[in-house]
Amino acid sequence: MAAACPEPPRLQQLLERDPYLAPFRTDFQRRYSLFYNHLKNIEESEGGLDKFTKSYKTFGVNQLEDGGIYCKEWAPGAEAVFLAGDFNGWNPFSHPYKKLEFGKWELLIPPQDGRSPVPHGSKLKVVIRAQNGALLYRISPWARYVVRDEDKVNYDWVHWNPPQSYIHKNPSPKRLKSLRIYESHVGIASPEGKVASYKNFTHNVLPRIKDLGYNCVQLMAIMEHAYYASFGYQITSFFAASSRYGTPDDLKEMIDVAHSMGITVLLDVVHSHASKNSEDGLNQFDGTDSCFFHSGYRGNHQLWDSRLFDYANWEVLRFLLSNLRMWIEDYRFDGFRFDGVTSMLYHHHGIGTGFSGDYNEYFGLHVDEDALCYLMLANHMINTLHPECITIAEDVSGMPALCRPVAEGGGGFDYRLAMAIPDKWIQIIKELKDEDWNMGNIVHTLTNRRHEEKYIAYAESHDQALVGDKTLAFRLMDAEMYTNMSVLMPLTPVIDRGIQLHKMIRLITHALGGESYLNFMGNEFGHPEWLDFPRIGNNESYHYARRQFNLTEDDLLRYKFLNAFDRDMNRLEERFGWLASPQAYVSEKHEANKVIAFERAGLIFIFNFHPYQSYVDYRVVAFKYKILLDSDAGEYGGHQRLDHNTEYFSEEFPHNYRPNSIMVSNSSSQLPRGFPMHQIK
Repeated sequence: MAAACPEPPRLQQLLERDPYLAPFRTDFQRRYSLFYNHLKNIEESEGGLDKFTKSYKTFGVNQLEDGGIYCKEWAPGAEAVFLAGDFNGWNPFSHPYKKLEFGKWELLIPPQDGRSPVPHGSKLKVVIRAQNGALLYRISPWARYVVRDEDKVNYDWVHWNPPQSYIHKNPSPKRLKSLRIYESHVGIASPEGKVASYKNFTHNVLPRIKDLGYNCVQLMAIMEHAYYASFGYQITSFFAASSRYGTPDDLKEMIDVAHSMGITVLLDVVHSHASKNSEDGLNQFDGTDSCFFHSGYRGNHQLWDSRLFDYANWEVLRFLLSNLRMWIEDYRFDGFRFDGVTSMLYHHHGIGTGFSGDYNEYFGLHVDEDALCYLMLANHMINTLHPECITIAEDVSGMPALCRPVAEGGGGFDYRLAMAIPDKWIQIIKELKDEDWNMGNIVHTLTNRRHEEKYIAYAESHDQALVGDKTLAFRLMDAEMYTNMSVLMPLTPVIDRGIQLHKMIRLITHALGGESYLNFMGNEFGHPEWLDFPRIGNNESYHYARRQFNLTEDDLLRYKFLNAFDRDMNRLEERFGWLASPQAYVSEKHEANKVIAFERAGLIFIFNFHPYQSYVDYRVVAFKYKILLDSDAGEYGGHQRLDHNTEYFSEEFPHNYRPNSIMVSNSSSQLPRGFPMHQIK
């Protein structure tokens, strides 16, 4: 047994930074001790973390240099294991595995005349003799490529070993200071009603992302999932890139081209649960209810109808950590957005539980410390072996120190999603009249984040685009989007209000809400309607499973205004780097005037949320400034009420606790809906 370890080396720094954590010192010590002992045992038993997490090169079916095939599986509940496939005429017993210690099995198939005995593209199955004597035909958990024929329900495992694999030509971009994320789904990335391809994304979508000023793409639904309508969150094959979009080499090329454009590529990784599929998934792989998962009630997620990993199991740690390593080293992903972290962190999985911010909610027996330890190990591995990579936690609970280094006792993530922000915008638009918007509440939501933990701000993500919910644009403009988005039609009050608020909400979220920004594909231009994948309930229609990028290219439609504003907003951030700057100083949140003003990265941002009042004379804190981005400009569908050639000079007039201020004032220069101004040095 490994010896007890000291507390996290820099825990005291964490406790001094947040004194409210002091009563939970022993919790941090216990969590770190679990992490430390796992790491020590890996060093002693597996030859180190580097070797342990390269297991994807030995488990599954792997080609040897001499042309032979080496196979290895973990099936602790199996009575016997065999390999069958096209290569042996599907004889279920001709190629038995040898039983090893700890539930492992191995098989070596020698080369045939210097060639592989299992040809590239041939189908395979692991045959498990279960404890009850039944023969189970399974896909290896480590399978690298699975496909489904149109006339079949289940996926088939295909041996992927092409004579020449794609070779990456471009280095990964350097670690970004300002992260502007374009959340994407390859399959819907086309105006056509079909499953789009990696090739389509490479040639048609990546240039669009680059032009819009995003420097990072976050890819959803890449890990293979049998059910397309699961949005990629019911994983069946963890090591396989989804074949419905193309081949593994197509994905590698897509990532390589993104790197050539300076775009960082993140994978939406799902290690919080797995599909219940057994024929083409992990469930009951060895014929038992457990194997990779907890058995019984604890191994099932009641809302998601999926299986839950046993993070205390040695081989589960090998599987998940090696999975991350494979995506980084084989495909060159630059990091991960970990989905469902809240479900992992707590035994209750967040079901029927609200989080008030009381620190007792984050410590105690209800915390799944095995899962937390896995996340610490994952981040430690990534930070040690690939320090340029980025990790993001999707956690709605607000677990303290989740984005602090493991050495402080934290979870080790780089960023966390600011999930309260989109909920706030929905609540405001859905429940409040414009004149009842509370400026203080908006500012509080956008700035209420844990000290020295980086947050990704977003006004909406894929969650709000799904059927049953509404995007901001659809909430703001609803049915009029079908009839009044043409510039040939009169600008109605609904469309005018929707376009202006859409721009303002995104800009204030971008500038005030965090240390990174995220947008779901298509939402930047107010994509109409909702997102719904083909399923029985909609007659397997692809009509809503697409992104109508063509709308921005029609000069007669107003979508072009929102698209242009989003582009220029990102380009302005690239120039001034407010996401990498300290948190903003808010100089004004005026309830009666509905004005918010703040300073960040040498810019002053001014927002007028008043539903009908523009101001001819309005004093704001500033020195000498000039307008850089104006949501009221004509190219963004605004009313052009500001003179962009005007320079604003301050005077020694104290205002909002600042010694200098300016008066935005002249006959043609009213204070419209929202704009940032730049201080002239």
